[in-house]
Amino acid sequence: MHPIYQSSPDGNLSILLCSTPVHGHISPLLVVASALVEAGNDVRFLTGTRYREAVEATGARWVGLPVDADYDDSDVDAAFPGRVGRRGVAAAKWDLRHIFLAPAESQLRAVDALLGDEPADIVLTETMFLGAMLMLCRPASERPPVVNLGIVPLSLTSRDTAPFALGLPPVPGAIGRLRNAFLQWTSERMIFRALHRTADDLARATTGHPLATFAMNYPATADAIVQLSVSEFEYPRSDAKVPVHFVGPVSKSAPDMELPQWWADLDGGRPIVHVTQGTVANADLTELVIPTIRALADRDVLVVATTGGRELPEIDLPDNARLASYLPYDLLVPRLSAFVTNGGYGGVHFALRHGVPVLATGNTEDKAEVAARVQWSGAGLRLKPRRGSLDPKQIASAVDRLLSERHFAVSASRIGASIAEAPGAAGIDGILREIVRGRAL
Repeated sequence: MHPIYQSSPDGNLSILLCSTPVHGHISPLLVVASALVEAGNDVRFLTGTRYREAVEATGARWVGLPVDADYDDSDVDAAFPGRVGRRGVAAAKWDLRHIFLAPAESQLRAVDALLGDEPADIVLTETMFLGAMLMLCRPASERPPVVNLGIVPLSLTSRDTAPFALGLPPVPGAIGRLRNAFLQWTSERMIFRALHRTADDLARATTGHPLATFAMNYPATADAIVQLSVSEFEYPRSDAKVPVHFVGPVSKSAPDMELPQWWADLDGGRPIVHVTQGTVANADLTELVIPTIRALADRDVLVVATTGGRELPEIDLPDNARLASYLPYDLLVPRLSAFVTNGGYGGVHFALRHGVPVLATGNTEDKAEVAARVQWSGAGLRLKPRRGSLDPKQIASAVDRLLSERHFAVSASRIGASIAEAPGAAGIDGILREIVRGRAL
């Protein structure tokens, strides 16, 4: 049986926190790590070399991923050239296999080595750290409790929802359940069949056990899920068996970020529309940022765009547009009237926290699922690219609706009120202690 510290169920915990080396995955976990350290716990943080300083700044102990599981995510397309040009489900399948599943065995070896050197009371991993999927194949008696930290929308298989990655919102009633059953069969037997077989073979080879469920549903095998959202922004699942704790979003912007010279322009009285492609899918700004700037050039709004950390391109900006690499969201988002995004989970929650309606356009990675939830929740609109591109006229029309139809802001504010009541990162410590206490009894 895995050693668990028995000095006191109310004592400080030894926690192993694990993340893939991707900025959008690391950012919320840094906040979580800081909160867990502040609560008195000993936290080891397994992730990429690029994030060592950021991890150590939280008070956690950084541990580097093995070389074959580490990469520089500042240019994902350069690190993984095979993904270039793929869209929709094809892009999701490629990313899942090559970016997330390929390093899973190495991730598991690293976790096993760390636990062998120093046992942990509990392991906390973000959803795309698929070494956890392999670890969860083992009997509970052979591992510490494993908690899934939901930094992407819930992927739990349910009779009430379509399969994850298809970006389809729920349809109520018997017709919806029939649709979901058919799509789940299609997802398991056709779309992701090869991926599941590869994952199952890997599980058998590394742990001696098969996957306990469909690969995309693996968080259902965790001891619990801590979801960085609120229930109002997640599909109801009447048949969920794993405990799901909604703690709300946790991401914060850097407090010492330098403001651009044009920052005072935000006080001009015009509605402010922010557009971003996030920190990953931002190599080609013609996918969303530039079309949005052009679409709103003749509108009486101020368009504020960011490049997600990339160098600013040399482009001619209309008079009502401003461009920056990064901006402090804690200062920017409360001023916004609309938020245009390719669907990053963290960015959308920043907007919802402040009651800002969202236009979401993503159709890759988890972003199609985020975009579907934006529309389903009533907090905004979803715009699907056609053949990989967006029509500026459609962007302008959608933004016009967000600004003129009050119900979008009302729905966003309703979710924002729920976020304000959520415990955030500070609530995770108590959840983990309850799980460890339950295992120790």
